Amino acid sequence: MIERLGTTPFGGGRMSARLFARQVAVADRQEKLRAGDGGNDSGEADKWQLLRALTEASAEYGLGDRTLCLLEALVSFTAERVLDGKQPIIVFPSNRELSLRARGMAPATIRRHLAALVEAGLIFRRDSANGKRFCRRDDRGLVEDAFGFDLAPLALKAGEIYAAAERARAEAKAASLLRSEVTLHQRDISKIIEIALEEGRVGDWMDYAAQLAALSQTLPRRADAAKLAPVRDGLMELRAMVETAYLNSLEEAEMSASDHHFERHHQNSNTEQTSESNGYDHNTERAAVSAIAAPERKMALSLSQFRKLCPQILDYAKGGISGWADLVSTADLVRSMLGVSPDAWRKAREAMGDQAAAVVIAIMLERADTIRSPGGYLRNLTQKAENGAFSIYPMIQALERSRE
Repeated sequence: MIERLGTTPFGGGRMSARLFARQVAVADRQEKLRAGDGGNDSGEADKWQLLRALTEASAEYGLGDRTLCLLEALVSFTAERVLDGKQPIIVFPSNRELSLRARGMAPATIRRHLAALVEAGLIFRRDSANGKRFCRRDDRGLVEDAFGFDLAPLALKAGEIYAAAERARAEAKAASLLRSEVTLHQRDISKIIEIALEEGRVGDWMDYAAQLAALSQTLPRRADAAKLAPVRDGLMELRAMVETAYLNSLEEAEMSASDHHFERHHQNSNTEQTSESNGYDHNTERAAVSAIAAPERKMALSLSQFRKLCPQILDYAKGGISGWADLVSTADLVRSMLGVSPDAWRKAREAMGDQAAAVVIAIMLERADTIRSPGGYLRNLTQKAENGAFSIYPMIQALERSRE
């Protein structure tokens, strides 16, 4: 049986049953390893490889980067590259030296991260009678006794840590593959909806866009495979519906009575092409002008004016806004973020026209912090438009005044 000295913490530190059980288990295992009864387990590990594996498996042990930094500092006080857990591995750095090797970590921070390492079962405290860290040497200068931090538990956990690192790598690979699938599905669905809207295809494209936005919003920034899988599955189902709807619309659009929709889209496209063919630059006031009807006046708003007035919506346009069709499709994505339902958006477009409704969404985005219920706000404007009492001009003037 190995001699156990200094196993309880100095001062006000508490001793727990779990910590005591860990120390007994480590001591018994060390005794078996020294007796050659460890099987394939040698109790040894390369310290730098072990730290690398622990970094990969840090989430499983609940360790942050600062805690790992402190553990690396402690390990650096050992002279040998290979940690041999068959015996206690005591390091006894001064507070100042430990702080320097831990990148200037403050004493209070060091104590907190030391407690985390003890809690994770990676180190033990071997406190002296007065709580000081030091060693006693014999007549030949060899260490006879030492008090400080015991790294033996870290070495004895090598097999467990390597296995955890392997699992972490496998999970990271799976998450990476799923994330790639999600991105490809999002891109393809978005492109199909975009072209369908531009071509005026028959289908519930606004509803599909809303479903795409909803699925994308449920995706955390750093999602693991467990959270990515259901999003991927949902996108696969949506993609199948969108592709089927688009393929079905190819024949229906050419044989149905939707010529008026195509004609309106064709006229909008010709307006933009004519402006460009006459030599007007997009940055001029007269480039790609859209006439927006209002009850009391008719007002012209160019794309260059719009970009200056509502710059925030440009952040959501994947390929920029070079025409009014781009603005309408971008506004459809933005309205879902604002909480506007597909039904409210459809009615607004019917009552105001596509371009005016898109400009309203852009203005709402600029004033998002002052509008409590965007859906209710848009429905109110839609009702005014249905009653012939809506004009976008006062909204533009109010936004311009707020910028002065």
